[in-house]
Amino acid sequence: MEISKDMTIGKLLEVAPEKADILLNAGMHCLGCPASQAETIEEACEVHGIDVEELMKQLNA
Repeated sequence: MEISKDMTIGKLLEVAPEKADILLNAGMHCLGCPASQAETIEEACEVHGIDVEELMKQLNA
């Protein structure tokens, strides 16, 4: 399954919970926060100052 930057964090963790480590290592430490569940990967990257394209490469590797 291709992960896209408009997928919400909640959906990503639902379909690919093993990807949580990638998000945590990138600096997203609030995965359990209710607000983060509705954020897209791109929105979360903006908030945390993370390069969305680099994160997408890691998530889809």
